[in-house]
Amino acid sequence: MSKRHTQKHKIDRRLGENIWGRPKSPLNARAYGPGQHGQRRKGKLSDFGIQLRAKQKLKGYYGSITEKAFKRVYAEAARRRGDTGENLIGILESRLDAIVYRAKFVPTVFAARQFVNHGHVMVNGKRVNIPSYNCKPGDVVSIRERSKQLTIVLEAVQLAERDVPDYIDADHSKMTATYVRVPALGDVPYPVQMEPNLVVEFYSR
Repeated sequence: MSKRHTQKHKIDRRLGENIWGRPKSPLNARAYGPGQHGQRRKGKLSDFGIQLRAKQKLKGYYGSITEKAFKRVYAEAARRRGDTGENLIGILESRLDAIVYRAKFVPTVFAARQFVNHGHVMVNGKRVNIPSYNCKPGDVVSIRERSKQLTIVLEAVQLAERDVPDYIDADHSKMTATYVRVPALGDVPYPVQMEPNLVVEFYSR
């Protein structure tokens, strides 16, 4: 787990924002880059740089999705009818690991990916170990019976730093969560401002 924590902190430091709103982020103590020149490194970003930063922030938030996988998500968002930026957020929030995280079954997005990979999660009663699995409204995500008493789950449920959003109906007594609907950008409880419109501009160049 230490490798994941290191990566998570690196993402915060690189982007200059506490993108998960975690109390242990190094930015809470020092909101500037590392090294003796860290406080003087903030140059003005170009339009490309701003768009790239928006893409990195969104990719990082969902557990450092690979560029190849993220481009596939974007392509699907662009293919669907409606606003591409809103579609992008909807697809990302429909990922199984994102729902496990939103339902507070685990403390972090990174832990959610590992939790799903290790076979602790079921969708509609069937075990699914693919973090990027696309859930549909009405799907019921549950923790396998033998995994309900894991320390990581019991501690995550008690976390006071974030709430379960209203597009997920979580029952922590049964360790189940129903994906009620695909959220819009304004429904998602991001601790920092996400700008999917800039991501669309980045890929439209």
